[in-house]
Amino acid sequence: MERGRSLRPHRGTVTALGQGLQLDDAGHAELLAAARAARPGPSPAVPAAVSPYALPRGARDFVGRHRELAHLRTVVALAAANGGAAERATHPLAPPVVVVCGAPGSGKTTLALRLAEESASVFPDGAFLLDMQGLDDQPLSAEQAVVRLLDAWGVDDADLAPHSAEECLARYRTITSRLRAVLVLDNAGSEAQIRPLLPREGRLLVVVTSRRTLAGLEGVQRAELGALDDEESVSLLRAVVGAARVDAEPEAARSVTELCGHLPLALRVAANWVATRTNWSLQRLADRLADEDRRLDALSAGDLRVNAAFSLSYSRLDPLAARMFRLLSLVPGRDFGVPLAAVVAGVPLPDAEDQLEELLEAGLLMTSPGDRYRFHDLLRLYASARHRAEDGTTSAATQSRLRSWLLDTAVVAGRWYEPGFGTPPPDPGRLVALDDRDQALRWIKAEKDNWLSAFREAAENGEHARVTEVAEAMHWFSDNWVSWGNWTEIYRRSAEAAAALADLALEATHRNYLAWAHWACDHNHAAAVDAATRALGLATAAADVVQEAWAHVYLSWLRSAVDDLASAADHVSLAMELFDRADDINGYLTAANVTIRVLEKAGRTREALKTYQEVMDALASPGNRDRISPSVRDVTTLVATHNVAFIHFNRGRWDAAVEALRSIRGQFEARGLYEQAGRVHLMLAHALAHLGKDSEAAAEYRAVLALQDRIPAAVLEEARTSLTGVVAGRPNPPTRFG
Repeated sequence: MERGRSLRPHRGTVTALGQGLQLDDAGHAELLAAARAARPGPSPAVPAAVSPYALPRGARDFVGRHRELAHLRTVVALAAANGGAAERATHPLAPPVVVVCGAPGSGKTTLALRLAEESASVFPDGAFLLDMQGLDDQPLSAEQAVVRLLDAWGVDDADLAPHSAEECLARYRTITSRLRAVLVLDNAGSEAQIRPLLPREGRLLVVVTSRRTLAGLEGVQRAELGALDDEESVSLLRAVVGAARVDAEPEAARSVTELCGHLPLALRVAANWVATRTNWSLQRLADRLADEDRRLDALSAGDLRVNAAFSLSYSRLDPLAARMFRLLSLVPGRDFGVPLAAVVAGVPLPDAEDQLEELLEAGLLMTSPGDRYRFHDLLRLYASARHRAEDGTTSAATQSRLRSWLLDTAVVAGRWYEPGFGTPPPDPGRLVALDDRDQALRWIKAEKDNWLSAFREAAENGEHARVTEVAEAMHWFSDNWVSWGNWTEIYRRSAEAAAALADLALEATHRNYLAWAHWACDHNHAAAVDAATRALGLATAAADVVQEAWAHVYLSWLRSAVDDLASAADHVSLAMELFDRADDINGYLTAANVTIRVLEKAGRTREALKTYQEVMDALASPGNRDRISPSVRDVTTLVATHNVAFIHFNRGRWDAAVEALRSIRGQFEARGLYEQAGRVHLMLAHALAHLGKDSEAAAEYRAVLALQDRIPAAVLEEARTSLTGVVAGRPNPPTRFG
């Protein structure tokens, strides 16, 4: 608290104060209540807007590893230099890569974090950590890692969505060639995961941690971590427990280090326990470690036994914190926040926070970005073993409670984006604040692994209505996170659930969603056409006019993508008729915007302009004022104006094109749609150049170049070439666009 690292005293600190003051049980309870009362108000928690790939808090009492750190610092210096600018231009060098390998609990991640933290001044663009999940049944693929890192580096999801894995990788390599940062790829499982992520040029330092040596990676530096030596082990005890206590009992200190196998994780867990128990001697700790090692189940890391340290800290926990520790092993995701822990344990938020902080102080949990917590994988195994041994049949009830809460909250969060919903009704049991779209988006992303696992479990349990409810709630949200990579699975499962319910109209709805996912997310045209065609058949059989219309919209979109414009026009014309028959103004406007683009591509500009005017008239009609939500109205106006700008430009109506484009300039950027924003600036620049307004055109070309890391290389090159021509007094803008 004095150093500004915490805003409130943790439970373990209060306990230590109570012991130091020799308080009785009543006095200790009063002190704890006072500490709780000093906290900020008990408003529902919400994940902070923190990048999930920021570095977590490192160990402040890091010791030892002098030889390894000296080697790594040499690599840092090499990465920082990597030749001068002229040398890099003529003889580009691949940035150095370090693989830190060793047994579980040997401190690989801690060492990588220490290196990243102390190198901050050398790498001004920051440091990032991505868990490659190498020990999971489904490790993170290189393609998934690329998307997550591009997101961390400011490339918007909407800009990534239209591009293939190869194009995203090319963007990744462009950015890494310029980035001066540290990238920690933690917990790697194989060479195949890592190889595509290694930069070919630039000054990005990559540090990989793995239990394996990853011998198949060529041209990398390696630092293999074993157990600490005697001196380093004692130094770690001194750093955590205090020099005076350790130096007073040198023999007992050596016994403790030996009983912990000189493994950093085991040493830290044991030392954290005794550090807050000032009435414990190190000899008492050593005796307990020896006793626990004989009578508790073994948990090993290779040939290093660490169960003694875990068992000691666990057995001395407050009973409620011990129960929390066991139940957290049921959390399916990589990390979790206080609200989820409160649900797992069935306790109020303040109690959950107390218990999590006690586990953190005991070394049984680690921190994660955004006020979240996570297990070391060995400790998760240990917690799971204790849960099986002590809790018996409570798992099913706890898992059901957790699943229900995750899916209920996912529905509420997703519906922020669904027309007709918005602000959810008050619910004191919700535990998280979902008062606006940003909070909803942050929760969905922060808890993605947890609610997705709950969704999968519901599907496998045959909870068909529940599956379709969650998928429906996420439908409008999914447009805001196309690159996530799991929407196809979600809508495949929801379509199967609807089929199991024998509800033709519901299945048609989710087959339509699946068509969107196949094309927008996977770029699988054939699968998307199949899903939309099946949706059309189901909707027709169910006499569901709205879903028939949506199927025609998707089929028009898909036919247009392969330049089958006659078929695309037929489908979207049918869609507009059906939406009109159903009096669905929101669907009608969507179809109308698709129609404008299809007709323009087909050269039927007069019909396209007529449709554009119909859209604008519908938006202006007083009868539609309350039927069109503000968000739909704004997006419809933006897309329609963007589409009509193409028509004006391609007909050589430069003044009309400039007027349309200036009215929407900046709106795509505000929505994070940077590729579309770049094309608006580029088209506007070309139109201005045609009008002889060279200085204004140059400003728009420069606006395209300012988006250099967020838009395709072809758009940048066109802007760069055109700017050169304008500056030289030889503008040569194209007469067609898009």
